[in-house]
Amino acid sequence: MKGRGCWDTASVRSFCSSGCLTKFKKDDSGDDDEAATPADKSELHHTLKNLSLKLDDLSTCNDLIAKHGAALQRSLNELDGLKIPSESGEKLKAVNERATLFRITSNAMINACRDFLELAEIHSRKWQRALQYEQEQRVHLEETIEQLAKQHNSLERAFRGAPGRPANPSKSFSEGSLLTPKGEDSEEDEDTEYFDAMEDSTSFITVITEAKEDRKAEGSSGTSSVDWSSTDNILDGASLVPKGSSKVKRRVRIPNKPNYSLNLWSIMKNCIGRELSRIPMPVNFNEPLSMLQRLTEDLEYHHLLDKAVHCTSSVEQMCLVAAFSVSSYSTTVHRIAKPFNPMLGETFELDRLDDMGLRSLCEQVSHHPPSAAHYVFSKHGWSLWQEITISSKFRGKYISIMPLGAIHLEFQASGNHYVWRKSTSTVHNIIVGKLWIDQSGDIEIVNHKTNDRCQLKFLPYSYFSKEPARKVTGVVSDSQGKAHYVLSGSWDEQMECSKVVHSSPSSPTSDGKQKTVYQTLSAKLLWKKYPLPENAENMYYFSELALTLNEHEEGVAPTDSRLRPDQRLMEKGRWDEANTEKQRLEEKQRLSRRRRLEACVPGSSCSSEEAEKEADTYTPLWFEKRLDPLTGEMACVYKGGYWEAKEKQDWHMCPNIF
Repeated sequence: MKGRGCWDTASVRSFCSSGCLTKFKKDDSGDDDEAATPADKSELHHTLKNLSLKLDDLSTCNDLIAKHGAALQRSLNELDGLKIPSESGEKLKAVNERATLFRITSNAMINACRDFLELAEIHSRKWQRALQYEQEQRVHLEETIEQLAKQHNSLERAFRGAPGRPANPSKSFSEGSLLTPKGEDSEEDEDTEYFDAMEDSTSFITVITEAKEDRKAEGSSGTSSVDWSSTDNILDGASLVPKGSSKVKRRVRIPNKPNYSLNLWSIMKNCIGRELSRIPMPVNFNEPLSMLQRLTEDLEYHHLLDKAVHCTSSVEQMCLVAAFSVSSYSTTVHRIAKPFNPMLGETFELDRLDDMGLRSLCEQVSHHPPSAAHYVFSKHGWSLWQEITISSKFRGKYISIMPLGAIHLEFQASGNHYVWRKSTSTVHNIIVGKLWIDQSGDIEIVNHKTNDRCQLKFLPYSYFSKEPARKVTGVVSDSQGKAHYVLSGSWDEQMECSKVVHSSPSSPTSDGKQKTVYQTLSAKLLWKKYPLPENAENMYYFSELALTLNEHEEGVAPTDSRLRPDQRLMEKGRWDEANTEKQRLEEKQRLSRRRRLEACVPGSSCSSEEAEKEADTYTPLWFEKRLDPLTGEMACVYKGGYWEAKEKQDWHMCPNIF
């Protein structure tokens, strides 16, 4: 009996001292949180509950073993001290009872250990395999992306070195990366990324003709003559309007950008396929302006709309509206850094009635997804409003930025109401090479009063294309589909319009495609980009307007972007402090969301999904959701009250977001 009891005790001690429990407990608590996917959460919780129960059983058995083992040891000691044989019967009986109890407890302990061991082994192997697979896939993906990038650049260099290639093609496309040090111009060609060859970019052909010949041709066909001179009064020189001389002296420079180096790929490789607005990023990748201020920058060439007010022809007016829509991209060619994501409820005003003749107000009305509402009133007779939601994805070698939402422009005198949407922006060379940005896609501008239309096409850059970089083409047509103007230019430099005097289909090409041939008069300049300020390369490539947007102004709302502390610190060059402040603001915003989530208390009619949705819902101060009758979408429109509150300096309703 003693031998059997000692074997049970030794077995338990051997099992415990072998470290098996420690080993499997360590395996179980390692990286399973990383390996587990959301779909496995319920199984994980169930398994952990079972493991916890088994550990409780082991703990109970261990306590019993210690208690009964001590009692058994005392009995054995007493047995050894016995001298009177008559007493040995009772003592031996007690020893047998306690030894039996100890054996039963030990067996229970061993069985519990065996169950735990089997369960731990099964799930440990499963989680280890899943973790190993995910780690291998991640390493493989990173190696594949880097290898593809290197092969891509090697092929480009080999192609450019082939006989018969033109020298120095499109060199300017690599200029202006904010994350690239100076003095690397000699490596530009090697670092530039190009698209594959694409099909013919434009769907029409333009042939310039002399005005006199055209009038003669049209007269013989019985149509009315083209009054190009009257059009010339409005459109010719539309871009030559000088910049307004401000009555208020505004700043013309900001502190130079510090020379901080940071590896973008080291951060972005963990973000493939994720929504960028949900990725915490240091200010090193930002510029010291918010998205609300960038949205306001669209008004830099507002004089095009001021000029359009005086157009008597709706198709002429469409030309200027189209030029205005293209001009909003002109500041992006060098602006690779991202603007700050506004805080929920953040606002930005631009009160420039005296020098620009307009007032502009933006408010961040949603955080996930990030959405901003914008309203502009011009004393010259037009108003513009939009709600833009930014959707962005990291795709490995490039980032796609897709602004969603309609832009409305209305001229009060004529009642002409234009609606269009923005194109897609793409930032290239995330892994290797110099960053550069491109615009691509089609934009349709519709005048909902006359049904005039303008089809704009932003051509994506291709190294193999004969077209110039950043090219934009377009056709302005009336409600009957008749083309009146052909637009051409580039989104970073200028736009021109040419009056159509005759159109005809071309001969079919070898692949059966047919283009329209437009016979036009000489082109008239609609818009030309302002030159950048001196030293712009050290000031984030800001335009003259952009330099003034974050300038401190008295009387603005306490939620205004100018008062955002992390953005202000970054502008001053104190980036480490800016990163600390940015983390504080983001945590403050998360805390506000948690409080909104807690407001929908458990036990009420709110489900968990409804509570989450309620937590992400924000009621704007200056805008309200309405159904857009032209697009059929719900959008935030200005409800009034901001400028009246500013005049009274009554901001009691504004949240404390900074």
